[in-house]
Amino acid sequence: MVTLAEVAQHAGVSASTVSYVLSGKRSISAGTRQRVERSIQELGYHPNAGARALASSRSNIVALMVPLRTDMYVPVMMEIAIAVATTARTYGYDVLLLTGEEGPDAVRRVTGSGLADAMILMDVELDDERLPLLRATDQPSVLIGLPADTSGLTCVDLDFRATGALCVEHLAMLGHRDVAVIGEAPAVYERHTGFAERTLDGLRSRAKELGLRVLHRPCEGGYDTMAATLARVFDERPGTTGFVVQNESAVEPLLALLRQQGRAVPEDVSVIAVCPDQVAVQASVRLTSVAIPAQEMGRRAVEQLVAKLEGRDTDEVVLLAPELTVRASTGPLSTTG
Repeated sequence: MVTLAEVAQHAGVSASTVSYVLSGKRSISAGTRQRVERSIQELGYHPNAGARALASSRSNIVALMVPLRTDMYVPVMMEIAIAVATTARTYGYDVLLLTGEEGPDAVRRVTGSGLADAMILMDVELDDERLPLLRATDQPSVLIGLPADTSGLTCVDLDFRATGALCVEHLAMLGHRDVAVIGEAPAVYERHTGFAERTLDGLRSRAKELGLRVLHRPCEGGYDTMAATLARVFDERPGTTGFVVQNESAVEPLLALLRQQGRAVPEDVSVIAVCPDQVAVQASVRLTSVAIPAQEMGRRAVEQLVAKLEGRDTDEVVLLAPELTVRASTGPLSTTG
């Protein structure tokens, strides 16, 4: 392993000069800095993380809290996590991934141990138990998600309220008046998870303004539960012609069941999904959808966090505008039959 002293000898400078180049604690001339950086690259020197942390009182680690629950669509969560990790690396930070459902205990563990310089929290609930601890600590943090009260917090999220409104506006424009929302698993709503609640709120509010009727049914997402849910929908609202699906695992079972019942998409029934583009384009019917901008959410969260670490002002709430892409699963309400 190459040592700092060997780098100093190779560059023709003192060991303290190499240390100052690495830490940035003192101004070093451009020529000397370039010589040291060239020696570091040529020798393949990597500073000892523990020594660097002791010297700077910084670990250069960001803790990412991603509770991996069975009722959540894990690929989206991991896509956000990967975006966080790759973006953090460009700023010189590594990511410590915490996947347990520890809630406040995980926040206490990070803030009390010096494990990380900052935190990014996902799977945010409207009244999240972790928030009082975040507000009480000086350690920088960013939420990927939106709680009910954002005061004193920095948040990045898709504007899910606008997403719900956009879906119902599209169906209304096509002439649909009865809309069913196939939602996430019941436990997601029982926890008051922010994204699901906000989508539903935006959808219902805009539907009321436009004079549409909305029926919301949570669903576990498998074929059998989707069959039972769809039967309930048509039993309660036989005239339903528009579906909004916010549950990736329910997409294909819904399309298969509609085919079995002789309901053509989009001639008889229109379907919109709130899901990743990959899910929408690979479905048996290419779905009109509002995409989940997972990579942008992860990237923006890190940018906000780095700004806080560097003492720069940051936006308190960053909401990404939803974009609806029209594909083959939505069409005008049929006036025949």
